[in-house]
Amino acid sequence: MSGMTEVSSLTGRLLVATPALSDPNFDRAVVLLLDHDEEGSLGVVLNRPTPVGVEDILEGWGDLAGAPGVVFQGGPVSLDSALGVAVIPGEDGPLGWRRVHGAIGLVDLEAPPELLASALGSLRIFAGYAGWGPGQLEDELAEGAWYVVESEPGDVSSPVPERLWRAVLRRQRSELAMVATYPDDASLN
Repeated sequence: MSGMTEVSSLTGRLLVATPALSDPNFDRAVVLLLDHDEEGSLGVVLNRPTPVGVEDILEGWGDLAGAPGVVFQGGPVSLDSALGVAVIPGEDGPLGWRRVHGAIGLVDLEAPPELLASALGSLRIFAGYAGWGPGQLEDELAEGAWYVVESEPGDVSSPVPERLWRAVLRRQRSELAMVATYPDDASLN
C-alpha cells in the first residue's frame, strides 16, 4: 500500500470536463483514466472521433472496432501512437489484453487480431492520450476543471460519442445532471 496513501487511485473512473475548463484540447471531453498513481495519470478522450478509419492505419483491426469504425483522438500527447481499449466480459481475458478496471482493458496492438477477436465485447482505437505529471491532475481537480464520475463499460463503445458528455452527466444522481443542459455557448443565454 506504499505510495497510494497520498493519491487515491482514480483508475477506471471518468473525468468529465467542467464548462469552466478553458483548454480547447478538453472542451466537453470525457476522459477514461487508464492509470492514476503518485507518478501521474494517463487516460484517453472517449468522445473525439476522427475521420480516419481504423483499417487505414491498423491492418486487421478495422473489423473488430465498434461503430463508428474510426480512430479517436485520445488526447494531445503522442498523436503518432495508438492505444487499443477493449471491453471483455468475464473473469479471464485473452492473451494480448490487460485488465485496467472491471471489464475494461488495454489491447496489445502488436498481437495478431485473430487472437482477441472472439473475446472482444467492444474495441476502440485511440491516437494519442491525455497525460498528467505527478500532482498535476490533483491540482486541476482542486481548481474545479473536472468532475470525477464512475465509468460504465458502454462508455468506451458509445455509438454516438458526440453525445457522451451530456449522457454521462445526465445519468448522475446529483446536481451534475443539471450541468448536462449547459449551453454550448453560454454567451448566447
